[in-house]
Amino acid sequence: MELTLGPIAYHWPAETKRDFYARIADEAPVGTVYLGEVICSKRAPFFERELPETIERLERAGKRVVLCSLAEVMLPRERQATAGLAALEHPEIEINNAAGLLARAGRPHRIGPFLNAYNEATIAWMAEQGATHVCLPTEMPAEAISVAARAADDLGLGVEVQVFGRAPLAVSARCYHARAHGRTKDNCQFVCEADPDGMPLATRDGQPILRVNGIQTQSESYVELLDELPDLVAMGVTAARLLPQDVDMVAVAGIFADRLAGRVGAKEARAMLAPVCAGREFSNGFYHGAAGYRRIEAAARG
Repeated sequence: MELTLGPIAYHWPAETKRDFYARIADEAPVGTVYLGEVICSKRAPFFERELPETIERLERAGKRVVLCSLAEVMLPRERQATAGLAALEHPEIEINNAAGLLARAGRPHRIGPFLNAYNEATIAWMAEQGATHVCLPTEMPAEAISVAARAADDLGLGVEVQVFGRAPLAVSARCYHARAHGRTKDNCQFVCEADPDGMPLATRDGQPILRVNGIQTQSESYVELLDELPDLVAMGVTAARLLPQDVDMVAVAGIFADRLAGRVGAKEARAMLAPVCAGREFSNGFYHGAAGYRRIEAAARG
């Protein structure tokens, strides 16, 4: 199983992204790095100048680079950007919206988690459209992952599962992040930059429940599948995705790499992860067919 790093979902400053990817290139034990803006097209220009250098540095360090499309395409500029991405021959691209499939016109590509490859029939159809690799939606339970992994293997596709980071739950045409600050989507003044790990959203009685990231809704807790990694390997899942959060992602990658290599057990790995992600809760409920925010312990599963 390969360890991968998904795209940054948040509006981090360009210099923060540049330094982040420099560390990933030099220090992180990941084989594939996904780049690109997947949430809001208005953010994309901030990192455009640094993108070629970032790609070159990552590839020089031996990483495979994959460019990601937007999860939601509504405006002419977004259609144009998607078409431009779909026209590339290098690097590989990951498509997160049906508009990207149309623009790609059957040439090889990867499928991102926003395109909802929930079953083997959908995966087979995606393969017919040129898919070579599928990242499954985060909310899929183990039984469905196993079926999808077998189907992907039969078709010669790679299959990827998120094992760390906030679950990407939904995207909307509206920007609640802007509205929460009394602004409109068109005049947001990039207020989302103030929340590098998402804006907390609580219930009426003050219980943390979700995170808002521009037009995206995420889980409050971090998905964490350290216990489940051996089962995913046995199912035939070929890649484990870490989603970037506002923590030391090099340390996170090292912990998951040690767990994959069998150098540490799940309990020890979790003890190492806890201080890196201080103040965050972990969850694995989706994987076990329960409410996504729940943490299902190994003893309870047994």
